[in-house]
Amino acid sequence: MVAARSLAIAGWCARRGWPVHPLAAGRKTPAANCGECREHTHSPAQCPCLPAGRWCHGFHAATLDQQRITRWWGADPDLGVGVACGPAGLVVIDIDAHSAAPPSRHRILPGITIGDHIDLAGLANGFHTLAVLAALRGRPNPADDTATLRVRTPSGGLHVWYRSTDNRRWQCSSGSSQGRALAWQVDVRAHGGYIIAPGTTTRHGTYTPLGDAREPTPLPAWLAQELERTGHLPAPTVPAPRPVPPRAQQAVLAAGGGRARLSHVLAAILAPVQECGRASEGTGFSDALNRAAYTLGGLVAAGRLLQDEAEQALRETATAVRPGQERRAEQIIRSGMTEGLKRPLHATSGRRQ
Repeated sequence: MVAARSLAIAGWCARRGWPVHPLAAGRKTPAANCGECREHTHSPAQCPCLPAGRWCHGFHAATLDQQRITRWWGADPDLGVGVACGPAGLVVIDIDAHSAAPPSRHRILPGITIGDHIDLAGLANGFHTLAVLAALRGRPNPADDTATLRVRTPSGGLHVWYRSTDNRRWQCSSGSSQGRALAWQVDVRAHGGYIIAPGTTTRHGTYTPLGDAREPTPLPAWLAQELERTGHLPAPTVPAPRPVPPRAQQAVLAAGGGRARLSHVLAAILAPVQECGRASEGTGFSDALNRAAYTLGGLVAAGRLLQDEAEQALRETATAVRPGQERRAEQIIRSGMTEGLKRPLHATSGRRQ
């Protein structure tokens, strides 16, 4: 009975295009590697077990091959079923329900300021933080999304399954991380991770689908924007800082020492970035923003501009030109400003020191 159930779950997932791999019996973790792989450390790409059809290296062994699936779960009926999220094109929001005191305010909703005047009494788990995030954005709470596949976990949490509709490689995160995170006690399962298949039973209970939905719907656009904002995409390649273009040098010289003409300087330096707004791609946006940040960094270093003013102008211009790419823009701005601050740009000479 157990064997038939596990095999049926694995086959059901594979038929939907979700590669599956075995989980250790009664547990949430992948089945152990073979003795050879445990004794001799190597990368999954170098493992002879995977080409031979064995399941070493966890989700790296995930497959859609029905014959292999029958062999794996037929030989060991107690194995659970895991789904490799990246190859399956899945983004799963994993909501934890561990009642605990919240962390410092800046970690509850990363990147969103929660003032001291806001009463956090009663905020105790991921259901609460995700509900707050959805409310702030004026969007429906994913935990209540009856249109998509949702799975109740044995601990009282919830897995909300979505599918990616483009080729972006969404990254995993932990809601307790001090680095990349969507919200406190809200994990993200995507590339580089796996999720437990609905119907799988561990020693703590069964992962039970809720409602009638059995397929993931497309990842909501607002949630994709939040994931991008909180760093769930690979960091873009930030271009190396470029020399100050002649146009910017001329603007600095023309400004002389007068603060009143600062707006004209900013307009000239930011003009190439604004030009990129005429098309959605193929305009050299990264390069233009990098040059502007480098130049303004030089003006800041020369004492002609406050750093906050420069960064605000860069962010506002970048957001207007490429909305939804704030994280990418922030990295480029930070890189260009950092290099520009090392070389002051004075109006008297128009040259770097």
